[in-house]
Amino acid sequence: MNLGNRTILVVDDEPRTRQGIRQTLEVWAAGRYIVETADNGIDARERLLHGRVHLLITDVRMPEVSGLDLIRSLEGQVRKPVIIVISGYAEFDYVQQALRLGAVNYLLKPLDKEELVQVVEAALKQEEEQQRREKLEKLVDHKLMEIDPDTAGMGEPVKEALAYVEQHLHEQLTMAEVAGRIHLNASYFSVLFKEQTGVPFSEYLSRLRIQRAKELLLQTSLPIVEIGERVGYRTDKYFIKVFKSLEDMSPSRYRHQMKNGRSEI
Repeated sequence: MNLGNRTILVVDDEPRTRQGIRQTLEVWAAGRYIVETADNGIDARERLLHGRVHLLITDVRMPEVSGLDLIRSLEGQVRKPVIIVISGYAEFDYVQQALRLGAVNYLLKPLDKEELVQVVEAALKQEEEQQRREKLEKLVDHKLMEIDPDTAGMGEPVKEALAYVEQHLHEQLTMAEVAGRIHLNASYFSVLFKEQTGVPFSEYLSRLRIQRAKELLLQTSLPIVEIGERVGYRTDKYFIKVFKSLEDMSPSRYRHQMKNGRSEI
């Protein structure tokens, strides 16, 4: 994960508080994070709309666009930052509203530097975990996850077929070949397979190959053409075509986005 591309945005209309937070975090971060500031909610909202922010630290009360308004403006965004709010003791009802809107923690003024760093570290760990889960979500094929050989309705012939495909995924498999291996007529096997797994054999084979390809894209630096060969495709052109049909992007773009800390599509 490239921490140098991760950004913290500090929003506060009080210059002393804003700059104090920035300086404290820059010393703590030692170049690991980019720390940016905004002195009002309007500029902050524009920054959030047009660039990736991983952690938002905002005062809850500001003129024109408050911290609460800023948090509300993030609703519906695919990738929202984790949020810490700052407030005075007399504004704790605003803090409660912010927590209900999704803020993960709060800080009361005057800020303690040690507490600030501790709260920021915890929030960034939460953001990393959130990003990790999102990446896993992109990696996993849920249709494949639903196919469980141990379910009561799965017969031995289909179980054997699933095991055979797993072991010979790199080969040029056909439905007729797999059916022959388990001594079934191809037409009957086709009906049986879909009935017990919920997907046609050809779709299952494509999904499994692309699932394995995604793992290789992230875990190795192998060329695209070699990865295609390893999961059973004779040409990289056809491999890319099937990959795009299931993932809505090319293998190279998938690798780039996932390895550079981006999971949005």
